[in-house]
Amino acid sequence: MSQSTHPEPRDPQTPTQDHDSHLPMDSGKPPISGRKAILLVFVLLVVAVILAGAGIVPRLRARTTLQRQTEALATPDVITAKPTLGQPSQEVVLPGNIYAYKDSPLYARTSGYLKQWYFDIGAHVKQGQILAVIESPEVDQELMQAKADLATAEANAGNAQIQSKRYQDLLKSNAVSKQDTDTFTTQAASTSTAVKSALANVQRLEQLVGFEKVYAPFDGIITARDVDTGTLIDAGANKELFHMASESVLRVYVNVPQIYAHDCVPGLSADLTFDEYPGRRFQGKIVRTSKAIDPTSRTLLVEVDVDNSKGELLPGAYTQVHFKLSNAKPSLIIPVSTLMFRAEGLRVGVVQSGDTAKLMPITIGRDDGRVVEVVSGLESGSEVIQDPPDSLIDGEKVHIVKARMQAAGQPSQAQQSGGK
Repeated sequence: MSQSTHPEPRDPQTPTQDHDSHLPMDSGKPPISGRKAILLVFVLLVVAVILAGAGIVPRLRARTTLQRQTEALATPDVITAKPTLGQPSQEVVLPGNIYAYKDSPLYARTSGYLKQWYFDIGAHVKQGQILAVIESPEVDQELMQAKADLATAEANAGNAQIQSKRYQDLLKSNAVSKQDTDTFTTQAASTSTAVKSALANVQRLEQLVGFEKVYAPFDGIITARDVDTGTLIDAGANKELFHMASESVLRVYVNVPQIYAHDCVPGLSADLTFDEYPGRRFQGKIVRTSKAIDPTSRTLLVEVDVDNSKGELLPGAYTQVHFKLSNAKPSLIIPVSTLMFRAEGLRVGVVQSGDTAKLMPITIGRDDGRVVEVVSGLESGSEVIQDPPDSLIDGEKVHIVKARMQAAGQPSQAQQSGGK
């Protein structure tokens, strides 16, 4: 029996080979569509962007933080405080020199030898008291001679007057000539003039004799005596015999700065203090001023008179004069440490708009070494930079660390508590 030759059934999953065995067989999967490919690419791009952002954003954030920190470190830290308002009246203390109200050297007006002196240094004398006697025999003899000449001139004048009257009477009866009468009349007039000349000479010598006695010109104290008994006195040598001073009232001369010149007027009271009288004040008063500013020192010369009836104060002494001056416009007070000395002039730094430094030109008045008085250029509400750095410039950004509200020049609370 013959075998049938029917082919065996084929597994559908088993690939078959055709006659072209060298070609790959089809896997049977459908191809990816274009839409899915685009979506896949988009997802890949999003993932890449996320991964890139995860690395870049921290670095940008770190760079921004670093820039902010750098700018913050570059901005100077400053401490500010508002200036304090000055008092409506202030006490200005200035140095003064004391002089006697009257101070006079005494000289001789006649020559001779000092016969006697009666008062030494420190003696209180009254006006008109004799201080010394000068012996001048030559002047005495000249006076005697002048008196004799005066007597002769008076005798001659009397005789000339008699002769002139006699000739005038005879002329009426034509007993004498007119020429002779005129001669005797002229002689009478000339002798009368000679009498006046001799009298003037006598008076001159009497005054010289009167100068032999040296009198006190006013009430005061003898502060110097430069002669002694037997000293040769030469009126032309200009040698001082005594020196007198009146000390019942003393003059105090003070050079007041120009800024206070208009406030120092006659009648203003002033107190005087001395190191030798601690805690005491002597009352004085401005009596006059020079009414002119000295172009060299830019000061006004002021005279203050002070009563010294008790003799406690001495001429030539040094004193501190306290003037109480009223301020028409109260000034502002700031510490000396706020001042900035620049080439363009004196400046202070103030903070404007909360973080901007502004250099303000100012004019200062009184300076006691701790605080200064600002006359112009600063407002009362200004935030003044304390201890400004030398590198501070106009318009620079600053950072306010702390605002001290205590008065300028006053210690802080921490300093006060630390000192207890």
